[in-house]
Amino acid sequence: MATEAKLSHTAAMILQAINAGYVYGFSVMEMTGLPSGTVYPAMRRLERDELIRSNWEQQSIADAEQRPPRKYYKLTRTGKITLESSRKRYPLLAKLIPSEQVESI
Repeated sequence: MATEAKLSHTAAMILQAINAGYVYGFSVMEMTGLPSGTVYPAMRRLERDELIRSNWEQQSIADAEQRPPRKYYKLTRTGKITLESSRKRYPLLAKLIPSEQVESI
């Protein structure tokens, strides 16, 4: 599991974005400005470390919107604790990605 000392700024930004309501990969990329080659591998590591978990949306929802299904992410309890620690280490996180901007899905 990742600890405060090992969590990179990129991983902290991704956790903050997910916590703020940017809950699928492309929305995290748009919010953070990070490329897909950074975001998706980082999210796989965060999921492996049990800081986030994911689930696929129903195919019928994606079909109705004529797009591929999205994989939605959510912080785990450990992820929330890690994010709080990261905010102390990276104090600008909450200013860069405020939690009030987006409602969770």
